[in-house]
Amino acid sequence: MWDFSWLERRWPGAGYEDFDQILDELKERGYDAVRIDPFPHLVFKDPYRSYNLKPHWNTHDWGSPDYNRVSVEPCLTEFVSKCRDRNLKVALSSWWREDSEKSYQVITSPNMLAKVWLSVLDLLNEKDMIDTIIYVDLTNEWPLDEWTPYKKGLGSWASDESIEWMKTSINILKERYPNLKYTFSFTGEVTEQTKYWGDIKVLDLLEQHIWMVNYNNGEFYDKIDYHYESFDPVGYQKIAKYAEKLYREKSEYWIHGLKEQIINAAAWSKYSKKPLITTECWGLVTYKDWPLLNWDWIMDLCEIGVREAAITGRWVAMATSNFCGPQFVGMWRDIEWNKKLTDIIHNSKVETRLLNSFYSNAK
Repeated sequence: MWDFSWLERRWPGAGYEDFDQILDELKERGYDAVRIDPFPHLVFKDPYRSYNLKPHWNTHDWGSPDYNRVSVEPCLTEFVSKCRDRNLKVALSSWWREDSEKSYQVITSPNMLAKVWLSVLDLLNEKDMIDTIIYVDLTNEWPLDEWTPYKKGLGSWASDESIEWMKTSINILKERYPNLKYTFSFTGEVTEQTKYWGDIKVLDLLEQHIWMVNYNNGEFYDKIDYHYESFDPVGYQKIAKYAEKLYREKSEYWIHGLKEQIINAAAWSKYSKKPLITTECWGLVTYKDWPLLNWDWIMDLCEIGVREAAITGRWVAMATSNFCGPQFVGMWRDIEWNKKLTDIIHNSKVETRLLNSFYSNAK
């Protein structure tokens, strides 16, 4: 997951200044695809314009920690072209980053959501790059208010209004680009009941984000009194002081919580007959290179998650973690660890029907 970082974090030392270097490093570590935000609302408005972005946070290392300025083009087509040259697929998603003009406000209906996304797909199609796209996730972690600023208050993805948004927007996109796969990614604890919540027939795949910390209604973060603080350093102070200690005191319990969610997600995949993809996972949602934050236990949890998901046969693609990017040096620099996990993914035996249904139109 390179989210919006691929475009925002291009100042010296931020990690994404040199596309050739980081994509070569991605291949070296055994990865086959990358998920990015093409900023559809900015492409729709004018992909060549410069936009002033507001910081979504300054405590985390995704994106920019302060006001920044970006132009989507020609960076987007340059990036996708370089991926194509390396036989890397690109998944598209959007976090609908806020610029000074609040350009996301153009999305007033499911039809407009589709229209905005078509501006991206048409651009890539005109450049003969559409075959590099592996799937389109219309909104990251739908319908969280944080990532759905154009339509707040939908509550659960399973609400009637939410499902109508998903159906209408995806069906419009399928009319123009029927060979692409479409979804809305979800987050939150995966329980035995999740598979019964709502109608997901319109989705071509389940893009469920799974973390140990979501187990038992978010028990882990509750115990350390962590609240995803975006502009207050106290959040990471709590993680540094309490998180690893809490995990090691009851590691079997927390590992069970991660595995149970993976098992439940696999059951949901079977029930819905949808392939699974997970691009954000497996331990903590938020982490970074920081004093008193050790990577070893996070990487152990990620390996457990990858192994557990791989044996289910339901994942047609998965990430090693949501920290797999050059700005997270403690994880990125361990090339052998990354290769070990991507080898596990490559060697997993996925059900043939799922592979055929998902990759049937891939070239």
